[in-house]
Amino acid sequence: MSELRTLRNYINGEYVDAADGRRLNVTDPVTGEVYAHSPLSGAADVDAAMAAAEAAFPVWRDATPSTRQKLLLRIADAVEARADEIAEAECRNTGKPRALTLAEEIAPVVDQIRFFAGAARLLEGRSAGEYMEGMTSIIRREPIGVCAQVAPWNYPLMMGVWKFAPAIAAGNTVVLKPSDTTPASTVLLAGIIGDILKDMGLPAGIFNVVCGDRETGRLMVEHPTPAMAAITGSVRAGMQVAQSASKDVKRVHLELGGKAPAVVFEDADIAAAVEGISLAGFFNAGQDCTAATRVLVHESIHDVFVAALAKAAADTKTGGIDDEDVLYGPLNNANQLAQVSGFIERLPGHATVEAGGHRVGERGYFYAPTVVSGLKQDDEIIQNEVFGPVITVQSFTDEAQAVAYANGVEYALASSVWTKDHARAMRMSKALDFGCVWINTHMALVAEMPHGGYKKSGYGKDLSAYGFEDYTRIKHVMTAL
Repeated sequence: MSELRTLRNYINGEYVDAADGRRLNVTDPVTGEVYAHSPLSGAADVDAAMAAAEAAFPVWRDATPSTRQKLLLRIADAVEARADEIAEAECRNTGKPRALTLAEEIAPVVDQIRFFAGAARLLEGRSAGEYMEGMTSIIRREPIGVCAQVAPWNYPLMMGVWKFAPAIAAGNTVVLKPSDTTPASTVLLAGIIGDILKDMGLPAGIFNVVCGDRETGRLMVEHPTPAMAAITGSVRAGMQVAQSASKDVKRVHLELGGKAPAVVFEDADIAAAVEGISLAGFFNAGQDCTAATRVLVHESIHDVFVAALAKAAADTKTGGIDDEDVLYGPLNNANQLAQVSGFIERLPGHATVEAGGHRVGERGYFYAPTVVSGLKQDDEIIQNEVFGPVITVQSFTDEAQAVAYANGVEYALASSVWTKDHARAMRMSKALDFGCVWINTHMALVAEMPHGGYKKSGYGKDLSAYGFEDYTRIKHVMTAL
């Protein structure tokens, strides 16, 4: 263990071990070998982080929007300047291809932080006015307080940014917990932010990182200090957070699972649909709540589409961090490999594996790009989130059936429609019960537009002005004239 890399919590401007010295192993998913250890934080560590955030809050709450903007702009500049170093930590954590990580994750992260830097100076509300004779009313938007935030392992850095950037922009202070399997990039970022806070003469407790497991997360959510708990994770984790937060009526922000349908009509550009859906289904090893995992294709083009999608899967490569022409790396951990494998092993007899369906190699957690056809609406693999490089295909007869199949799951985060018929696209965008509907594309995200779902996909929005406002509270002030 002494030869392994040591990661630490970042509390009140200092890197510290867990108070009781407990540690977790961190595994490289490319090799399946332990390469680092991180703190297994307990109650004492959570108490320390919450105390730091609470002490810093009055100063940060009263800081001007321009000061908040300046902090976030400096963080964005620092991430951009140290992109290679941050990408190295992210890739070692996740096994993601380095070039794709720099282009598709680090660059958007910088842009997203800069967006929230701008949002810090553009809080909008209804205008003041006289709604009662002799009285003037105004609306104040204020920060909520200390925010307990939990980020997932599929996009450790980006999801951490989606959590802390709007919270800090609105004047809140943060205690952020990365996943126990992917703490490295968040721990590195904490030190970068801490140095900037120190240089600006701001309280160190504005941003804190506590590493640990599910129990650590539970301690954070149930702690009396935070006024808000935010998580990106599984439906089960979100339900547990909501239940725990209800004990003292904390505000809750949940971005949970997904089972995104991609509805392909008979007039669609098949080549473009196959290319877009395969990319959106296999990117990041399918470990994305918005991944195009569930294709619904009109019966008249079903066979042609399945053959083309299977070929696209066969042409898609998985491999290590620096392998060439690789779209995605390994699954994140051994448990996830077992989960994905289990879905394929339990397929019903009427299903057909058109491509993939197996582990790749004996080292690490790689899984082949997989396409499964012949499925029915109530099949397990249709109803439940696989979170792996697996795309299922069902056929439909008409628009009504397509809508019924698409909406016939418990998730409601994202969806897409592939058609040349504008009127049909508009009808479908209304009928699909999902927080996002893409038309002739899938999984495109911009900082200015909201990301969040309905039903068991959670509530609250990430990104956009809506995501920013989620980290504020509204106060009515009325004064006699």
